[in-house]
Amino acid sequence: MTEILFYHMTESTLEEALPALLEKTLQRGWRAAVQTGTEERRDALDAHLWTFREDSFLAHGLDRDPHAEEQPVLLTTGAENRNGATVRFLVDGARPPDLSAYERAIFLFDGHDQQQIEAAREEWKTLKAAGHDVTYWQQTPERRWEKRA
Repeated sequence: MTEILFYHMTESTLEEALPALLEKTLQRGWRAAVQTGTEERRDALDAHLWTFREDSFLAHGLDRDPHAEEQPVLLTTGAENRNGATVRFLVDGARPPDLSAYERAIFLFDGHDQQQIEAAREEWKTLKAAGHDVTYWQQTPERRWEKRA
């Protein structure tokens, strides 16, 4: 069964937290799909992942690009798993597809956005009731992740 992780961002923005989590995913030899709620957000993350650090970038592609299936990280607004990802990131309240094809699903939500908090709570309840292994991680003031549930 898919391992489900909820990451409650209280100190960082998505643009600050996501690149490090994607790097860890790739270091483990996994492919990732990042599902956003809108095309605008997908495109903004696309630009950010190329420039988030002066000495590095994250190789990735968009769901609308040719050869999307070859990308180690694919940014998408849809439910498909075009790059054969083993990890699905869901951001900005994106509605999850069937998660059974993934080893891990990660919900990242902004602790300063009440809509995202409520959406995460609903997803937690639904996934927990379906029998998934669900864990909750919250940021400390030092921006480290601490397991809370």
